[in-house]
Amino acid sequence: MSEPSAITDPADPRLGDYTGLTDVELRRRREPAEGLFIAEGEKVIRRALAAGYRMRSMLLTSKWLEVMADVIAEADAPVHVVEPGLAEAVTGYHVHRGALASMERKPLPQAVDLLAGARRVAVLEGLVDHTNLGAIFRSAAALGMDAVLLSPDCADPLYRRAVKVSMGAVFAVPYARLDPWPAALETVRTAGFTLLALTPADAAVDLAGLAPHRLPKAALMLGAEGDGLTGPALAAADHAVRIPMAHSIDSLNVGAAAAVSFYAVTAPTA
Repeated sequence: MSEPSAITDPADPRLGDYTGLTDVELRRRREPAEGLFIAEGEKVIRRALAAGYRMRSMLLTSKWLEVMADVIAEADAPVHVVEPGLAEAVTGYHVHRGALASMERKPLPQAVDLLAGARRVAVLEGLVDHTNLGAIFRSAAALGMDAVLLSPDCADPLYRRAVKVSMGAVFAVPYARLDPWPAALETVRTAGFTLLALTPADAAVDLAGLAPHRLPKAALMLGAEGDGLTGPALAAADHAVRIPMAHSIDSLNVGAAAAVSFYAVTAPTA
């Protein structure tokens, strides 16, 4: 058990992992380099621990001591207790959930290893919005996708915002980077997957009409909000597919489109 210790100085070096959490560019560079990520909120912290991530430290306000008592009892990392104002001074925002944990990252698996045991995967190109990324991981977990593959320029799934929006689903769905892009898409095809590129283009076939749930292995490709998949990515796909729209709506938010298409490729074949 780690005995909680009170900290009253926002410059205390023990709080270093939690400084400037709202500075996206700083955290984007710093966290992977230092091998850490931030889990925010009781449920997310518990899910990170259950997924086997090791805690570096925990930062709590006093009212969360009782709620997190069992986690504290099993922790082999320091537990820092601060006043809400100090937490805000350190992190840069009002920590209304009252509990943060700095966690150690795990080495990323190779894409080929994830593909070996998978039947349904999502392939994401250029998604830099952490909210959309987190939503996609949550849908991938809920709807039974086996893995998520990311182009090199996709956002970090373990960035605080992505983890929070996913409600910890980023810990449940394995992911890897596909590099070089888009040449590495051939790795997916070689593993037996049919590449389905989601696009609103009129020339694309309706996703349901293709009966993707009957494919032995399906890789669903989604691009960034607004721009969609790039030309080279579309050219690498086996089929361009679309979700039919009504009322003159041209497309869905990428998070919503992902949920719809994940259901289409994972629905029972009966």
